[in-house]
Amino acid sequence: MLEHRSDETEIMDDLAISGEVVNQTLRELNTINRRLGGNQISISAFKNLVAGKNSIELVDLGCGGGDIMADMAKWSKKQGIKATFIGIDANENIVDYAQQNTSEYSEIAYQAINIFSDKFKNQTFDIIHCCLFVHHFTSDQLINLFAQFKKQARLGVIINDLHRHPLAYWSIGLLTSLFSKSEMVRNDATISVARGFRKKELIEILKGAEINEYRLEWKWAFRWKLIF
Repeated sequence: MLEHRSDETEIMDDLAISGEVVNQTLRELNTINRRLGGNQISISAFKNLVAGKNSIELVDLGCGGGDIMADMAKWSKKQGIKATFIGIDANENIVDYAQQNTSEYSEIAYQAINIFSDKFKNQTFDIIHCCLFVHHFTSDQLINLFAQFKKQARLGVIINDLHRHPLAYWSIGLLTSLFSKSEMVRNDATISVARGFRKKELIEILKGAEINEYRLEWKWAFRWKLIF
């Protein structure tokens, strides 16, 4: 078990899913990310990339509720950095929730588009950010996506995703079974870990994408922080 990446489908992979289950899931994912330190991994990487910059444009792929962009926006404002953010998700219902969730932030906009579309591929940004997003794709797809991201990002790409590990698998399964009110979270939590990565797998993906310069670090709780 967990020797290889799972290809099992998550409920979240249904791009038409809608209703309160989506809203409840996004609220719970934000809580999980904050309490287990997941959001901070992205924030620290963002701070590193924007050091010394006066302005910045970041796109958040698979943006969820937009909470990480909100945190980045607050920090940027305190630092006097003119920052703009674009949240992208292929599910229009998630984008609708995110727009309402971050409505007080004029610097955050959204696009309901698929990252495999020409509309996305033809855009460039200073930073591309992905949190708990890339594990939804096969390794072959990620080789192509990483190569594409490298061309689209002027400053760098931030990947924040899961380390596939038995302790992570069983502990998140227990926590969500006890505390989650979302059917999607209870179903998808362990599948997400099973679709996560071992270090050597990420290195092979980077090699396949011909990306030789990168920083890959293990972070608590069972996350990979990758910048290239």
